[in-house]
Amino acid sequence: MLELNNLRAARGARRNTKRLGRGPGSGQGTTAGRGYKGQGSRSGVGGRNWFEGGQMPLYRRVPKRGFVPRNRVENQIVNLSDFERFDASREIDAEYLRELGMVSGPEPKVKVLGSGEVNGAFRVKVHAVSAAARSKIEEKGGTVEILPYGRPKQERKKSKGKAAPTTKAEPAPTAKAEATPPAKAEAAPPESGAHDDK
Repeated sequence: MLELNNLRAARGARRNTKRLGRGPGSGQGTTAGRGYKGQGSRSGVGGRNWFEGGQMPLYRRVPKRGFVPRNRVENQIVNLSDFERFDASREIDAEYLRELGMVSGPEPKVKVLGSGEVNGAFRVKVHAVSAAARSKIEEKGGTVEILPYGRPKQERKKSKGKAAPTTKAEPAPTAKAEATPPAKAEAAPPESGAHDDK
């Protein structure tokens, strides 16, 4: 009887590893099956499954289009038709929806769409809501509060480059009374007859 304790692989499914470089008598000695010179004789050749011998590889031949946004936010959808399961006395938020098993994840982002009808006044507190869903909820006397996505963005770090030197405003010169130099005393005219030539 075949059981887990007597399972065996089929004949020929498991083979012993070929012993390389064990002398010329083994049939795989000297160059160990790699031949002599060339790329195949060097180490680090195998293991690259994408290498196609030098031709243009597939991942470069295939055209690329678009991009994947780094900070993509994926909303979890709740329709107005699901409101039949809700208790109108409670606030419809992510925690309440998690209790009902309608959303999952550590910080679910919830969006309400307008497929279906509302049969009561609900207090909805989600991250996004369509225009049709908002109008139907408010027509029945309900309220809609939009929550922000994630945390507020941090201010970008200042660039490492040196800032341009700022010129300081020079203080206005105070008006000072200019000191006038003292007037030079005029030389007295020489007395008459003091230096007359004789």
